[in-house]
Amino acid sequence: MREEEKKRTSQGSKFQQFFRKRWVFPAIYLLSATVILTAVLWYQAVRNDVSEQPMDSTDVSYHDEPSVEVNRSVENFKMPAIDPDAVQVVTKFYDFEASAEDQEAALVFYNNTYHPNQGIDIAREDGKPFEVVASLSGTVTKAEKDPILGHVIEIEHDDNLVTIYQSLSELKVKQGDKVEQGQVIGQAGKNQFNAEAGVHAHFEIRKDGKAYNPLNYMEKPMTSLTEQTAADGASDEENLMEENETTPSEENLTEEKETTPSEEKQPTNEENSNPNENEPEASLHSKNS
Repeated sequence: MREEEKKRTSQGSKFQQFFRKRWVFPAIYLLSATVILTAVLWYQAVRNDVSEQPMDSTDVSYHDEPSVEVNRSVENFKMPAIDPDAVQVVTKFYDFEASAEDQEAALVFYNNTYHPNQGIDIAREDGKPFEVVASLSGTVTKAEKDPILGHVIEIEHDDNLVTIYQSLSELKVKQGDKVEQGQVIGQAGKNQFNAEAGVHAHFEIRKDGKAYNPLNYMEKPMTSLTEQTAADGASDEENLMEENETTPSEENLTEEKETTPSEEKQPTNEENSNPNENEPEASLHSKNS
């Protein structure tokens, strides 16, 4: 037992002597600081490596969500016939800026009255029926029979754009249908409004309710019509501003009234009461003389 106690006391004295040395505690502090600094630097390096790694699309939670088409292609206007080369324009669009001859050719005679054509009428050269297709993709908002215009179809597109098809002998779509460009929607026929055209199809393009010449936009994108309507709106605004500038203002009218010469002074009743009151004196004076 004594030997064990001696060993313990000798070991304790050695530890005490070791910690009594001056360089022990500074060495312990320096070693601890080195370990802590190394751990911090390693943690930062690991975080940077994780952040720089590319994201695996298979691990993303929203990968299975339905994708949304952002850059949808813009369609070009197409002739509303299954075979565009087999049809021709028999009645043109009435353009107020066209020549008198073209305007006369764009009039439709109905009920003893000439009506400006708001679209184009297309027909085959042999006068036979043909299938009518959608000029653009869209939603059918109207599909019904009109006693004068024949079967009528209206298709709505983006940006308040509507295409109208008339003088159809039959319908192959109904209201609410989604149609694709080039899809057959009916067949050309006859109507009472333009009986002289025979078997034909009437086609209109309207933007914000205003009719535009379809021939000016064939094989052109829908955005071309949007740009044209914006230009028309700007020109209308400029014309309105010019009219306001040339119209005399209220101040100018007031100045004109002020500068207008006043009416000549009319003789009063007193002046007109006896215009010859001095004449008796004159006659009396002449007698005395």
